[in-house]
Amino acid sequence: MVGTLTPAMGLKRKALALPPGPALYLALHCDHPAAPPSRHLLVDADVVFIGRGPSRSNARLAEGGLRQLSLYVADDWMSSRHATLRRSGERWIVEDTGSRNGTLLNGQACSRAVLKDGDLLELGHSILLFRESVPRTSDDVPDLDASRLHPPAPGLATMVPALSAEVARLGTVARSVVSVVIHGETGSGKELAARAIHLLSGRSGSFVAVNCGGIAKTLVETELFGYRKGAFSGADEDRPGLMRSADKGTLFLDEIADLPAAAQAALLRALQEHEVLPVGATRPVKIDVRVLAATHFDLPKLVAEGQFRADLFARISGFTVRLPPLRERREDLGILAGDILRRLAPDLLDRVSLTTDAARVLFRHGWPLNIRELEKCLATALVLAAGEPIDLPHLPDWARGGAPGHRQLLAPVAGPDLTGREVSADDQRQRDELVALLKEHRGNISSIARAMGKARMQVQRWLKRFGIDPQTRTHGRSAT
Repeated sequence: MVGTLTPAMGLKRKALALPPGPALYLALHCDHPAAPPSRHLLVDADVVFIGRGPSRSNARLAEGGLRQLSLYVADDWMSSRHATLRRSGERWIVEDTGSRNGTLLNGQACSRAVLKDGDLLELGHSILLFRESVPRTSDDVPDLDASRLHPPAPGLATMVPALSAEVARLGTVARSVVSVVIHGETGSGKELAARAIHLLSGRSGSFVAVNCGGIAKTLVETELFGYRKGAFSGADEDRPGLMRSADKGTLFLDEIADLPAAAQAALLRALQEHEVLPVGATRPVKIDVRVLAATHFDLPKLVAEGQFRADLFARISGFTVRLPPLRERREDLGILAGDILRRLAPDLLDRVSLTTDAARVLFRHGWPLNIRELEKCLATALVLAAGEPIDLPHLPDWARGGAPGHRQLLAPVAGPDLTGREVSADDQRQRDELVALLKEHRGNISSIARAMGKARMQVQRWLKRFGIDPQTRTHGRSAT
């Protein structure tokens, strides 16, 4: 007789995909920005009551045929019955219920309105985000507090379902020998994910990060593979190189698409043979290195165009992790801000706060430089605020109506670039990043290169390709 395995017998039941549904995120408490946000699914609710309570809590019940969700927030600026959300067919309607300080929808006073995806609600000193269609599974809890998240490594907590699924797979992949490519825009957390994979792998060696675009072409092999004393002028001692420094550990090749063709060939041989030949040596040295690669380019496209070796791509592309840009995960802005503040000012958390004006612009900003830009923004704001609530004057120019920082304010590029090649979505994102950096660093190419971790010549090549004048910061292909 064939038995049936059940969860009680040790077989974990696979979560089933459910139709997406609406959700409300308590995204940020301005008076306590390090407090964990929460997510509340609305698919099984008809009405939501939001108001002040002695502590953050929620309750669900059915009364009079209505399925009710009550959210209580420890916010002294919120009324005890501040606002109500009601289902109307497929839509959700927000109503202010005579609150003392009113309800703001996307920064504007609101007594009653139909909610749209991505709408921001301000109730007291709390920021809430409405999502119209959130992917769900049978394992999802209706009310999720971010403090209950258990990411595989620090800094990878998320309430975005797509990213959560990617992060969950990292643990399994990390303990294997499968090669990994981490894809994401600059500043989206690629090195953080790579460090998480190394941490979870249990490898005894070091984690060594290499910025492939920051190494001069003539020095790639000596940097990666090392050299023997006397191999060339100035080689007055043996150097092991980065790959041998990561022996029994992990070598992280950031922006691997920037490796020149000769270096790609040498790297392929090292990965295939598990050995390196230092410059000036006659015998190769065996290595045990786990290689992780990262890029913001579409590697399959570069392979098809002959700009990246197909055999090297096949060697490194066993598993791909895709990290969404910050503008696509605003639900996590509160989690990320809390992580950053706990790291930057662990002794000041009980005194750090934001005004609602500052919080609003943080949620509405396009973040072209992603998490890296958010961290720099908050680090500067903490210094300028000097113990006072972080307000608009403590934020960059874009927060005060200066240089536009919102991605949607940047004019799109149509057609081919100056080389005649069509501009892809990745190209557009890279161009937007360059435009934002030009404004931030006032056209200083060296400063931009340092901020991007790239060589100065690489930045100049990108500017030339996109037809961007670093002095006038023009956005078009020509200044006719």
